[in-house]
Amino acid sequence: HAFSTRLGGVSQGDFATMNFSFTRGDDREAVLENYSRMAGALGVCRERMVLTWQTHTTNVRLVYAGDAGNGIVRERDYRDVDGLITDIPGMTQVTFFADCVPLYFLDPVHKAIGLSHSGWRGTVKRMGAVTLSEMERAFGTRPNEVLACVGPSICKDCYEVGDDVAGEFEAAFSAAACARMLTPKKNKKFFLDLWEANRTVLLEAGVREDHLSVTDICTYCNPGLLFSHRRSAERRGNLCAFLSLI
Repeated sequence: HAFSTRLGGVSQGDFATMNFSFTRGDDREAVLENYSRMAGALGVCRERMVLTWQTHTTNVRLVYAGDAGNGIVRERDYRDVDGLITDIPGMTQVTFFADCVPLYFLDPVHKAIGLSHSGWRGTVKRMGAVTLSEMERAFGTRPNEVLACVGPSICKDCYEVGDDVAGEFEAAFSAAACARMLTPKKNKKFFLDLWEANRTVLLEAGVREDHLSVTDICTYCNPGLLFSHRRSAERRGNLCAFLSLI
């Protein structure tokens, strides 16, 4: 498993240097070389990577052997997919980020994995719980046996939202949980803690606390190391999370 930085690639300008997005205006050959470098670092095959097509849904795709290379060396025959699950060794799942939350899942009992993208929309709709449910359906996964991780993303001190977003969380979570996730500001603004929100989702779904790791790395706080949409808007590349069974 890995989470990329913006270092170590060949992209230039706003994409410098390790950008994994083909759709933001970067040179395609540079992006392909970036994937090759990451595959080499991880010891996996670039042609067996599988990419999401993220649109802030809670749709999770079961990855088959025939999906190898989807999004890199061939066109994807799907879209609106924000999570991937598989039990096939060597199929490296790839999800994209620039502030949203990566969620990693390993079921060591049934030898299966899941990797999901969870922004505020995915979080309020419990993307982590949805991914676990899909793993249970496909592989017999039990949440209390899963090792899970909330990965690098925007922190609670940098993620300001309006009362409309705060209201979505207040409708979806208990008052006690919202007190941990939301910090009121003036002018109907709030700071939202996506790390705590996803931690809550996963614990409520049955993941054991001692099986759950939560990041302390903020994408917004580290502009020299990580891309951030909140900081750079469209003038940026994309980071990626990677997960594969050996």
